[in-house]
Amino acid sequence: MSVTNVHSTRENPGSPLVELRDVVKVYESEAGEFTALDGINTQIYPGEFLGVIGKSGAGKSTFLNMITGVDTLTQGDVLVRTEGQEISIHRLSEDALALWRGRNLGVVFQSFQLLPMLTLLDNVILPMDLCGAYSPRESRKRAMELLDLVEIAEHANKLPAYISGGQQQRVAIARALANDPPILVADEPTGSLDSVTADHIFSVFEHLLERGKTIIMVTHDMALQPRFSRHLLIADGKIISDENPAGSGLPLSAIQAR
Repeated sequence: MSVTNVHSTRENPGSPLVELRDVVKVYESEAGEFTALDGINTQIYPGEFLGVIGKSGAGKSTFLNMITGVDTLTQGDVLVRTEGQEISIHRLSEDALALWRGRNLGVVFQSFQLLPMLTLLDNVILPMDLCGAYSPRESRKRAMELLDLVEIAEHANKLPAYISGGQQQRVAIARALANDPPILVADEPTGSLDSVTADHIFSVFEHLLERGKTIIMVTHDMALQPRFSRHLLIADGKIISDENPAGSGLPLSAIQAR
C-alpha cells in the first residue's frame, strides 16, 4: 500500500505541530560566513509525512537540526506544540531541551548509530532508561513490542553486526519510538539501502502514520516526492517549493485546516 496520499484521509489537523518563523542559520568559518538557512518559514501539521528534498549542501540537515534543537539558530524562532504546550525550543536550557527532546522527538539516522556492544533489545531499551519514563520491566516489554512492530523481534538478542543494514534501520526506527514521541525525524534513512529494503522502511513509516505519528524526512532523492503527503524543495538555504498531492501552493494540511 502506497503512502502517497496518506494525509488526504486524515481529519482536520487544526493548529500546526511545528512552526519555523524566519529561521536563519549562519556558520562562521576561516573562509567567512556561510548561510545554511536563509529566512525559512513553514508549518508542519499533525499526521503529515513531510519530505524535505534538496541536493547536498542545500540546508536539509540544518533544517532538521533547527527542529531537534541540536544546533543553535542565528535568527528566528522554532515553535513546537506538544503536551498541550507551545515551546520555543531554542529558548530552553540545555537540560530542559534534552528532556523535551527525549520525550517528544524520535531521530533516525542514515548510519543507524546502533551501539555495537548492545543487543538489539538493549539498544531500544536505552532511550527509555535515559528518560526514566518506564520501569525496567515496562521498558523491556515495550522494547519487544516495538521490535515486533518493525518485524524484527525474532532477532532481539542479536548484536547489530549480525543483521542486515535494512534490519538495523528497522531497529533504529524502533529505538526512535522508544519514548512514544509524537514526532519522528529521519535524516536520509533510506540513503544507504537498496530499493526493496527502502520500500520496507516506507511501509514501516506508513504504519506509524496510521498510528498518528508525524514524520519529517530529509532526502536528496527527487524520485521520492510521490511518497510524501507533502514535500519541501530546498536550495541554497531557501524553500523554493512547497507542494502536496492536491497540487496547491499551500500545504494540504493547511487547506484542510481552513
